[in-house]
Amino acid sequence: MKILCVADHIDPLVYSVNAKERFDSVEMVISAGDLPMEYLGFLSSVLNKPVLFVFGNHNLQELYRFRRGGAPRNLTRLTPSLSPNLRNYFGSTYIGGRVVRRNGLILAGLGGSKRYNNGLNQFTELQMLAKMLRMLPRLIWNRVVHGRYLDILLTHASPFEIGDRPDPCHRGFKVFRWFIRRFRPRFMLHGHIHLYDINAQRIHHYHDTTIINVYDHYVLDTEESYE
Repeated sequence: MKILCVADHIDPLVYSVNAKERFDSVEMVISAGDLPMEYLGFLSSVLNKPVLFVFGNHNLQELYRFRRGGAPRNLTRLTPSLSPNLRNYFGSTYIGGRVVRRNGLILAGLGGSKRYNNGLNQFTELQMLAKMLRMLPRLIWNRVVHGRYLDILLTHASPFEIGDRPDPCHRGFKVFRWFIRRFRPRFMLHGHIHLYDINAQRIHHYHDTTIINVYDHYVLDTEESYE
């Protein structure tokens, strides 16, 4: 299966009238965060494929729609039809903190970044671990029913010291390394780390997992070998 992965930057090669022809072979779109919902809506409407996403630490104007409690009170008064804890928006499905199965693949989503200035969607290691533990029942169910915990872990941040940066904003999560060792996803897809050099390393390996920085855009072919 080919998957169009996007993160952090609106790529003119993707946001184009030629997108349908250029990405005609993809069967799914995955966003690793920091992109406006309008961009995901464009991909959903043009490609007519499932779009799954998590939020990063920027472009969070719509984050409240997906959080428990829904919209702020003043906004709810103006738009009472808003639904709290929304899942689908702009033709796209939010999988932050969830485990889902699409097109035969099992995916888990963990958005946000390390806490660096107490902004929205920033977490400590302990807070991220708590999010992981809430997914345990579904992961165990997958192992019993499907023979594996999951295929793809979708995050915004990277694992600690695997393609991350040393500054507080771009440092990766140590608990991601534990998750990879314990649940062995085939792929981990993340953004957050901008790759301005075409020769920059996108792909890393940790235990049995191929970790890919999907900044800008990246086409993942799950049938290819990434050894």
